[in-house]
Amino acid sequence: MLKLLGISGALRAASTNTKLLHEAVRLFGPCDVTQANLRLPLYDGDLEAEGIPSEVMTLAEQIRDADAVVISTPEYNKMISGVLKNALDWVSRTGVKPWEGKPVAIMSAAAGRAGGERSQYSLRWAMTPFNANLLQAPEVLVADSSNVFDNQGRLINEQTEAALQKLMTALREAASKPV
Repeated sequence: MLKLLGISGALRAASTNTKLLHEAVRLFGPCDVTQANLRLPLYDGDLEAEGIPSEVMTLAEQIRDADAVVISTPEYNKMISGVLKNALDWVSRTGVKPWEGKPVAIMSAAAGRAGGERSQYSLRWAMTPFNANLLQAPEVLVADSSNVFDNQGRLINEQTEAALQKLMTALREAASKPV
């Protein structure tokens, strides 16, 4: 069974990015799924000198041990969220190098009409040093995100669901290839 790690760049329980992440997991199909915890201390070199926090090591190990990772990023002031960038910064300091060659799918949900396009671009840029296997298409950009899920958290837009299905199929295929 494939191991999938889901990362939502939003902490809010009712986040549309977390809802989108749950839909991605559903469309990925049968897997052993873990949702990452981004409630990490702020990166601080002095704190690092005392030792990498255990929750940061857990995240790095979850990334390393996953066959694939899916990240749903909100757009805060035209960028990725601070908690997502903080997590990337911390993981880069662990020495584990968990992203190397890892199949990663990126998607976004945002209130605006572009659906988080700039945050996806920012996330791709932020992940460049890690040499992950970032899937390039299809882009899943969920605009007006508070109006695209039903009461059970399911996508109600068929076009968005089809694009997400295509992305998750590509991620499954990438994760299934021998390394």
